[in-house]
Amino acid sequence: MKALVFHGPGKKSWEEVASPALLADTDAIVRVEATTICGTDLHILKGDVPTLVEGRILGHEAVGTVTLVGSAVKNIETGDRVLVSCVSACGHCRYCREGSYGQCLGGGGWILGNTIDGTQAEFVRVPFADNSTYLVPDGFTDEETLMLADILPTGFEVGVLNGQVKPGDVVVVVGAGPIGLSAISAAQLYTPSLIIAVDLADSRLESAKKFGADLTINNSSQDALATVLEATGGRGADVAIEAVGIPATFELAADLVCPGGHIANVGVHGAPAALHLERLWDKNVTITTGLVDTSSTPTLLKLLASRRLRSDNFVTHHFTFDQFLEAYDTSMRAGETGAIKVAISRPPA
Repeated sequence: MKALVFHGPGKKSWEEVASPALLADTDAIVRVEATTICGTDLHILKGDVPTLVEGRILGHEAVGTVTLVGSAVKNIETGDRVLVSCVSACGHCRYCREGSYGQCLGGGGWILGNTIDGTQAEFVRVPFADNSTYLVPDGFTDEETLMLADILPTGFEVGVLNGQVKPGDVVVVVGAGPIGLSAISAAQLYTPSLIIAVDLADSRLESAKKFGADLTINNSSQDALATVLEATGGRGADVAIEAVGIPATFELAADLVCPGGHIANVGVHGAPAALHLERLWDKNVTITTGLVDTSSTPTLLKLLASRRLRSDNFVTHHFTFDQFLEAYDTSMRAGETGAIKVAISRPPA
């Protein structure tokens, strides 16, 4: 089969590799019908994720068809159409019992495209298949389902739920990329009084407006702190969601939060960020970090089915497997291309 293989920082190729095989009786093999590129994949190519070894197949999001299951797999069978979650869960350890699958101690967590081969391939081995896949409801397209593999649960869980967004809150989302847009979408479920998006790219801020931001701030030409304070009567944000993963955006989120507020860090950081306790120590601020657990995926599927939440508006660019390198180039230049999420699909037979 062919797959997108990591060969060290800045190096990748779409090449022929061995097809996956079952390694445990809880595994399944899934024929990938559609996958996508995550911001985390771009961090990997920058060298920000040291757990990656050369030769690893990238990717941790997919929709596909089950072609083989291990003898212990009970919830899915050959021929089923499934969503492959970005997080794998053993289902038995302390953290999995609590629904904190991202912290799995039994061999799961974020392993696909990290410590084992991932989904940017024609086929993928999915460990703990009963706990790490979801049957796709009838009527859902591959692309709208694909958004539930990672970005929507991440924005919802690590941004909105960790940030404890409440009715009437002012929510500032720093970074209007896919995760930031997911947080904006999910925050609306809790009826905040004001949602503010901060970014450096006008194209992303235009997207933020379409996804539900009430106010947008281009921090390259506007003073984000002054603008937020003006919009909130000098108070600041009840919830500041950091959705980029660089020191400047975390530090900005900390500056924007009000006393008693929450800073929810979602971004993947590859470098230290300053924590200005000299400014925060007396503000009763809560800071949360986290890896998505995907425990919210069943809820999000229900919200999509009832049309309380949309996912069909994330994909801006469409590619086939033989265009993987072009898809990466488009994602890496999102400020120029206007890309939010790319969808990479198996070519028609």
